[in-house]
Amino acid sequence: MNAAFFRLHADLPREGPGETADVAWATTVAEARPDARICDAACGPGGDIGALLRAAPEGHVTAIDAHAPFVEAARDRFRGNPRVTLRVGDMAALDGRFDLIWCAGAVYFLGIETALRGWRDALMPGGAVAFSEPCLFSATPSEGARALWEGYEVRDAREIARQIEAAGYETLGTRRLSDVAWESYYRPMEARIAALKSGADAELRQVLEEAEREIAAWRAHAQETGYLLSVVRPV
Repeated sequence: MNAAFFRLHADLPREGPGETADVAWATTVAEARPDARICDAACGPGGDIGALLRAAPEGHVTAIDAHAPFVEAARDRFRGNPRVTLRVGDMAALDGRFDLIWCAGAVYFLGIETALRGWRDALMPGGAVAFSEPCLFSATPSEGARALWEGYEVRDAREIARQIEAAGYETLGTRRLSDVAWESYYRPMEARIAALKSGADAELRQVLEEAEREIAAWRAHAQETGYLLSVVRPV
């Protein structure tokens, strides 16, 4: 990812699709206690931290991301909040033990089985993981739907469930991310693209055009593909 990519993403409120209702649903399915210790793995600029705090009103959120500017943006949003700890770090090597690990749209960097096996020791007894993963929702997906994921081997819900089981976890519930969740990500991005277009150099212009194509591709194939949010627990 080059500097132009991060220039586009620098001011976005979130780094992937999602909405408050997703967090509320996942924490309910996971039976998270009011005092739950939660890890937001690959937190980006902190788009889900507020919802996680509301889901555990007596709890604590430790948010981790490998990209320091995202962590700084989240610090600006939650500065002085004693229930939030922000760290620059590797989500594959979590430090601490948690009642819930929340990972929105980033498990694919590690792979489902690798992530879940690696996080087992970071979970308290009875703890759970909630993660969203690219998914095909059509039995006959178009090439356009597959191309949206840029070569990533996107799978259907059955295959995602198989990988969860192979990692030694059980699925407590699944939820397809809504169009609202996607537009919550893409509409601020469209506004950012419009603001950056004037005077953009060749490198930035290419990034902006790629983002526009991605948005158009998702809207064209939203019925065929998207994210599946799964709540899982070790067995």
